[in-house]
Amino acid sequence: MPSAQEFGRNLARTLEPIRTQGPQAAGGVLRRVVEVAIDGVSKLPSAKQAAARQLTKCAGYADDAVESVIESHILLGSAQGFVTNLGGLATLPIALPANLTGIAVVQVRMVAAIAHLRGYDLDDPRVRTALVMCLLGGEQVAKRIATGKFPTSPLAVATAPVFDPELDAAVAQAVVSGLLANVGGRNLALLVTKRIPLIGGGVGAVMDGMSTHQIGKYAKTELVRRRAIRA
Repeated sequence: MPSAQEFGRNLARTLEPIRTQGPQAAGGVLRRVVEVAIDGVSKLPSAKQAAARQLTKCAGYADDAVESVIESHILLGSAQGFVTNLGGLATLPIALPANLTGIAVVQVRMVAAIAHLRGYDLDDPRVRTALVMCLLGGEQVAKRIATGKFPTSPLAVATAPVFDPELDAAVAQAVVSGLLANVGGRNLALLVTKRIPLIGGGVGAVMDGMSTHQIGKYAKTELVRRRAIRA
């Protein structure tokens, strides 16, 4: 198992080729993020492997394993944020896409591991749509439901009778737009601190860790247990 900093470096290198090219690319970007997060790649174990590791660590207690999954991914989210924010202002055009996709991979992997521990089928496209929805957080999901942009909650999407490709596309666009907005807003705070790379990296790490914590808690509440799991 690589250390958090090693994980961050590997993730930054793996995701460097991924780029967002406007709303039309949202679906493709999110599909790749979800594939990497759930299936694993290189030195990044799959979401199921992450869930199994924590379930074993917690002596088979799924609820404890969920908490452990969240805690471990907060560390990973902070690590990848630190790595992709190093280098000062000169590296911003390169580091920003890596950070955008990197934190999404960490957070989708965390939500997928939680879902697996709660008995959801990670190969089900309905479940994958729900996982991505969770990246928006409870407040943003509630706003979109209230305004009619989303028909229902991640739980209802994951357990819906059929897969809705139009909703899946809408969710992907909302999440990519939200990630871009979050990174853009954060850069206002990092604009000065990035002149001192280690401080800039530290700010990014804290903010990524905080957002990972919030999403983990939302996913834990939203994706209720469906059946016993063999991790």
